[in-house]
Amino acid sequence: MDSSQPLQTAAAPVPTTPTVKPTRQANRELRALIARIIAYAVLTFGALLMLLPFFWMISTSLKPERGVFSMPPEWIPNPLVFQNYVDVWERTDLARGIFNSAFIALVTTVGEIFAGTLAGFAFARLRFPGRGTFFGMLLLTLMIPGVVTLIPTFILFRGLGWIDTWLPLIVPLLFGSAFAVFLSRQFFMTMPSELEDAAKVDGCNFLQIYWYIFLPNAQPVIATLFVLGVIARWNDFLGPLIYLRNNDLFTVPLMLANLNGGYESQWTLLMAGSVIALLPIIIIFIVLQRYFVESVTLTGLKG
Repeated sequence: MDSSQPLQTAAAPVPTTPTVKPTRQANRELRALIARIIAYAVLTFGALLMLLPFFWMISTSLKPERGVFSMPPEWIPNPLVFQNYVDVWERTDLARGIFNSAFIALVTTVGEIFAGTLAGFAFARLRFPGRGTFFGMLLLTLMIPGVVTLIPTFILFRGLGWIDTWLPLIVPLLFGSAFAVFLSRQFFMTMPSELEDAAKVDGCNFLQIYWYIFLPNAQPVIATLFVLGVIARWNDFLGPLIYLRNNDLFTVPLMLANLNGGYESQWTLLMAGSVIALLPIIIIFIVLQRYFVESVTLTGLKG
């Protein structure tokens, strides 16, 4: 063997031990999964807790009169008394009440949407002196409780001869509301200014921009105002109670309130009527739920 040649030695491989320690990414994903499961559990529990009064209302509407205050409480009535729905429909003329409530709710809500979106468009897109001041004063009216202005408005409508008519319940809302203006203004501010600029180049004035450009794209805010407006007018009890005297003009809340007398309360009929009155609101909300959620999301993007 030649001593001049260098000795070549192979380096021994270094033994490696596999690590089974979870990575930070896995730990984060695990914590996020646990947090999501806890959040869903809490929300599910809260939703069921909120639905308990509705379950109890439906249960009571199907009970006999003697079973309303039975102890322990019965969640599943035995026997089921569907006659309560027939009785409340016949005794209270609920069909007329539903028509009256629907007419007032639809007319006032449509007028509120038109006036509110028009004013909201003006506050969002037009430049005029005192715009911020006027909008701030408008928002201040949201802080005033309705009962504060109840007596002055009653005196005003009595002087106009509007008592025992639907006019006090309809006319004021045809000019919009502060909440509708605020929600519309917030939504219109999120729309790109390029739409407005392109319409001006085509020769559109501000009314045409509002009607042909902004209003067709305002479906989410319109759906939200429609849902909230119909629910508010449908459930209104104080207004009809103060201004209406004729039974033929009564809305659903007033007709159901007549079931509570001074000496007797017909709880089964009251709950059955409440279930019937609740169905249109549930249907409207289910149909327009997607637009409702979209509007609540978009109106908070830009102030």
